[in-house]
Amino acid sequence: MFMAEADSTVLILATIFVGLVLFLIIFFAQRYKRCPSNKVLVVFGKGVGGGAARTIHGGGALILPLIQDYAYLTLEPITVEIDLRGALSKKNIRVNVPASFTVGIGTSPQMMGCAAERLLGLDEGSIRKQAEDIILGQLRLVIATLAIEEINQDREKFLNLINENVASELNKIGLEVINVNIRDITDESGYIEAIGKRAAAEAINAAKVEVAQEDKKGAAGEAREVRERVIAVSVEQAAAAEGKKKAERDQRIALARLEAEGVAAEAAASRQQEVAVSRERAEAEKGKKEAQAAQRVALAGLEAQAVEGENTSKADIAARNAVLAEAEAEATRRSLVARADAQRQVFEKERQLESARLEKEIIVKEEIAKRRMEIEADAHAEQQRRHAKGEADAIMMKYEAEAEGIRKVLQAKADGYNKLVMACAERPDIAPTLLLIEKMPELVAEQVKAVQNLKIDKITVWDGGNGGAGNGKGGAAGFLSSLIGALPPVHELAQQAGVELPGFLGRLSPTEKQGLGDAPKGKA
Repeated sequence: MFMAEADSTVLILATIFVGLVLFLIIFFAQRYKRCPSNKVLVVFGKGVGGGAARTIHGGGALILPLIQDYAYLTLEPITVEIDLRGALSKKNIRVNVPASFTVGIGTSPQMMGCAAERLLGLDEGSIRKQAEDIILGQLRLVIATLAIEEINQDREKFLNLINENVASELNKIGLEVINVNIRDITDESGYIEAIGKRAAAEAINAAKVEVAQEDKKGAAGEAREVRERVIAVSVEQAAAAEGKKKAERDQRIALARLEAEGVAAEAAASRQQEVAVSRERAEAEKGKKEAQAAQRVALAGLEAQAVEGENTSKADIAARNAVLAEAEAEATRRSLVARADAQRQVFEKERQLESARLEKEIIVKEEIAKRRMEIEADAHAEQQRRHAKGEADAIMMKYEAEAEGIRKVLQAKADGYNKLVMACAERPDIAPTLLLIEKMPELVAEQVKAVQNLKIDKITVWDGGNGGAGNGKGGAAGFLSSLIGALPPVHELAQQAGVELPGFLGRLSPTEKQGLGDAPKGKA
């Protein structure tokens, strides 16, 4: 039993090994790509060597999965039609050079590498367009270095220059020139045509000269031969005159008979020929009509088959396109639905995130700002209340201070007035005078203000002499005298009250301070 289990295990392992080997063989057989003789295999990806791609012609290569891929470049010739118009030549004459170039991808390693780098993935039209641009530029360059005579006469040199210049530029993109066919070269000014006419005229003139020379030689020989013949004929004419006449008569008779027979035979032959020709023409026309009819029938059948095949192909293509369009529409719908669902979920998450952000950033900030404004408003109101209270207290204290000052001033004045009244107890009539003297500076100041802006050149006092009441003094003199007489008591009273009188009321002399008397005249 143990041996049976071991044999079954070995069999399973052998089967797995064989299956694995077959799988590897099939896998590598599918990944091994062969290159036909009319193509170039381009392997690109990782591990292709030092270049961007590896090119193979006429062999094969193993394409590694995932890291390598491959593509083919066709070596089939490409015909490039060049209709060059108005190319400027060396003598500044514009020429038209229509040409046909046959190009193809080169098989040298360098050219295959250039083609793999610059032409891989391009269709035949794109390759033809690139080749056409390069050929046009190089063809104009070659024509610019040659005169029209060299282009028109030395075609071999012209073709060699074209091959050298065009091939060197085409090799840069991996193409090589296979054949160059230059058609008729023309110019817009008619210079080439004029050169041809000149060459033809020169050849015609040379031929005419040679013909004239040969004609001259022939005419001289002919004249010589004619002269000798005339001499010989003249010698024989006399002997042959009779025979000639007889021969002419026989000749005319024979000719007449032969002409009659010939006319009859000719008429019969002509009639038979016309009948045969008409018959053959009718047969030919009949065969032609039958051939045309058969051709039209065959063409109509082929066209019908072609139209039927095209319609069938178009119907199949339309059906496949419809199925493909339905599949694409269904895939697009599913994609749009899935995309819409994903966007809806994204928008929902974004809305939630935005709501949380607004709640965190804006609402919280607004609450903080609101609380700050309330605190600031309360602080400002409290500050204003305190400021108003302080101002009110300051005003009250100011008014109280002013009232206290006024009270103290009035109290001081009242005390002063009491002392003044007590001092004037013996002479009560002096108290009003003293009060008047106290206000005299203010009265004088007001009077000075009233007359300070008046321009008075002089004051003239007219007195009739009666104001002195019989004492010989005028009114002004009596006023001054009484005023000066009243000054000493005023000074004495001011000294007792501790008041300094202004300078314009004068000063008392030491003797006047000792006693009261009349004031000296002339002093004040």
